[in-house]
Amino acid sequence: MTTVVSVHSFRGGTGKSNATANVAANLARGGARVAVIDTDVQSPGIHTIFGFDASLHHTLDDYLWGQADIASVAHDVTDGIGGTGTLYLVPASMKAADIARILRDGYDVVRLNEGFRDLAAALDLDYLFIDTHPGLNEETMLSITVSDVLLLLLRPDQQDFQGTAVTVDIARRLSVPNLLLVLNKVPRTLDRDDLRQQMTDAYGTATAAVLPLSTQMVVNASGGLFSLTHPDHPWSQGIRSIVENLQKSGEGQA
Repeated sequence: MTTVVSVHSFRGGTGKSNATANVAANLARGGARVAVIDTDVQSPGIHTIFGFDASLHHTLDDYLWGQADIASVAHDVTDGIGGTGTLYLVPASMKAADIARILRDGYDVVRLNEGFRDLAAALDLDYLFIDTHPGLNEETMLSITVSDVLLLLLRPDQQDFQGTAVTVDIARRLSVPNLLLVLNKVPRTLDRDDLRQQMTDAYGTATAAVLPLSTQMVVNASGGLFSLTHPDHPWSQGIRSIVENLQKSGEGQA
């Protein structure tokens, strides 16, 4: 059975795509069959973290417009990760004409939903990660609805806290089975235990990880899978905590 994980944030700039890529890579390294699909078609970018040139390959856009089946736009990016699993990426197009077409004409969200199901079956996935567009729109609501786990990222920022409260409320109304929160880009001067308590008081749900604001991460500039190249870094340790939480969620489904 495939565990579908939507990774979302109410606002941009939370480090959502970096977290998604690193969590997926760690699961694949541990032996799982994993795919990441970039549904942020208006502003795609997760492919860069995998060192993948989306301009040279078929993308999610080709599937959405009926020019390819979903399995044919899933690309194996396992090389360099190590371990015994497999990692696939479904990138969104970086071509200006394709992004303009999406913005102008939109796409069939029902077809997108069918793609999630068909991809999971075709690749026999253990985990399917949906990297969503920030904020709340029709596509985001769809991905939340079909998810087994909603992984919400936010920063220690009042706008993020308030926006996340809205998303949590919607997720509960939609009966998402599992909700995990990740607090990212936390300055070392802040008290982590106090922040965790604030999260519990505000949302009444588990905080899977508190990830530090890291100069090394900034320098890395989405130029690779940081948790694999810096496995002992506190940020990487937090990523592994998220992985453990997702594995427990997957066991609960079995």
